[in-house]
Amino acid sequence: MTGAVLPGHRLGCTDERSSEAGALHSRVLVYGRYILLAPVSGCARCVARRWQAVRPTEVREVVETGGATLEAGAWPFANPFVETAVRAVAEATAGSDDVFTLDAQTLGVQRIRLIADEECPACGHRDPDEPQEWKLAHSPKPAPESFRVHAASHYPLDAQSLVSPVCGPFGAHVWPDLSSTSTAAVVGMFHARSDRMLRELLYGGHTNSYAASLRHGLLEGLERHAGLRSTSKSTTVVASLDDLGDEAVDPRETGLYSDDFYGAVPFVDPFTPDRPIPWVWGWSFRDKRPVLVPEISVYYFRSPLRDRFVQECSSGCAIGGTLAEAVYHGLMEVLERDAFLLAWYGGRPLPEIDPATSARPQTRMMVDRLEMLGYSARFFDARVTFDIPVVTGVAERLDGGFGTLTFGGGASLDPEAAMEAALCEIASDSVKLVARARREEPRLRSMVTDFTKVWDLHDHPFLYALPEMRQHAAFLLDGRPAARSVSDTYAGLRTSLPLSDDIGDDLEMCVRAVAEAGFDVIAVDQTSPMQRDLGLHTACVMVPGLLPIDFGWARQRVLTMPRLRTAHREAGVRASDLSEEEIHAVPHPYP
Repeated sequence: MTGAVLPGHRLGCTDERSSEAGALHSRVLVYGRYILLAPVSGCARCVARRWQAVRPTEVREVVETGGATLEAGAWPFANPFVETAVRAVAEATAGSDDVFTLDAQTLGVQRIRLIADEECPACGHRDPDEPQEWKLAHSPKPAPESFRVHAASHYPLDAQSLVSPVCGPFGAHVWPDLSSTSTAAVVGMFHARSDRMLRELLYGGHTNSYAASLRHGLLEGLERHAGLRSTSKSTTVVASLDDLGDEAVDPRETGLYSDDFYGAVPFVDPFTPDRPIPWVWGWSFRDKRPVLVPEISVYYFRSPLRDRFVQECSSGCAIGGTLAEAVYHGLMEVLERDAFLLAWYGGRPLPEIDPATSARPQTRMMVDRLEMLGYSARFFDARVTFDIPVVTGVAERLDGGFGTLTFGGGASLDPEAAMEAALCEIASDSVKLVARARREEPRLRSMVTDFTKVWDLHDHPFLYALPEMRQHAAFLLDGRPAARSVSDTYAGLRTSLPLSDDIGDDLEMCVRAVAEAGFDVIAVDQTSPMQRDLGLHTACVMVPGLLPIDFGWARQRVLTMPRLRTAHREAGVRASDLSEEEIHAVPHPYP
């Protein structure tokens, strides 16, 4: 075919996402029966990269790791009629900033807004990562008991451009979970390359409305995306801890795997203080100064596998309308995980909370709905070191059958908000656990007597679908004193009441409580250009010395950390440190 418009650039023949791929000078991109028209003023390489990212994993693996592919033959739609149609669409859309697709078989045209790919080698830009003083903007809340400066509906989230089979950054589709009888859940998925592997990343919303769940899910997708690798800053510091001294966070304080793990996994190099590694700049809220943080502690897909002496996850990462809001919610997640891990691996019974005494009607109604569906929702006060409400939630099948236990948690200055967060998790996951775990049942049953087979994230919650695993949670569930009301449980709370009308004040209160216990709160700004355009921010928060959550039995850093042994004594919960024999060495059930 001849002419100025066609032939275009053939998609699927080369790796469009290669860092060496330069600018595309053709506006016309062709794949199968579809012709994509990139914006005249936009970047065709961005379109090609976005298009490849939503291809099936089999296609991506071939073009990204399997070498060159070959064209099967001449394009079957190369005829004057199709060329005329392409010219007509190209002329009609010459002034648009959107992507247009033309179906050469039906001549149907679709319009999709292009979201630029921040990592595009042709048009992307990253500023050097430099130390900066953090001055958090005023973050007024709509009400003191709210911990969001805006509702999710405030942000201009365009679902059709964020999720699209043509060029959506968060996958080709999202799915309403019509099988859920507890919440109107919406789930999405996208794949990101980690070293040579494509990793599946799930996101979702779990509210009582599919429309609201979609918006919450997209916000979680934005948060997940920001934690993979920095798209706004380029790393400038590569040095050893010995060279940096107290200017940097010591990875040994945030936790390392056991020597046995590194011995058994030769393709991962252990951390040593004299080994140069990449660092990113964060902010110490306690010391009011910039501090360097290991890059792999913040961006969990950034470094090659060999350099990942730990594999972090999205724990401690949070999105918000202001940076203060994001840091507050990231800190709450860090405190929640630490408190639960202390209770679980310490085998510590927790005071139970009566959900019927909640002041929130939606909480009481959801508890009743779960009971109607065959589950008892129970809640426990997990506070240890900090006087900040942390609630652990457990949904237990009333008949003791398959899908026995589901765990979740929440932390907030408002105990009611902490309970509602824990309830949201267990209400969404419990009713789906049976079907999801059934598919893995033979493999899960093999883990009951061999914890080393607990390897990935889903293994942990799925394992507790098995009724025989309930015995390992008996310390928490059985023989407990009568549950107390929410108000009685938190009657002596010092850090939350009265609640502030600015989330920055809430954050300052929490930082002060953490610092008084001898810990620092450190945050790294992960905000991507895509988020900034939407008025959003994401932060990764860490508190060195607290217990991190890991997935896979061999990777449990908590078992090597001093805090597991000393925290309960230091909090006055027990008279002595936890001995090795007293550690409840059973995989945690957290999702």
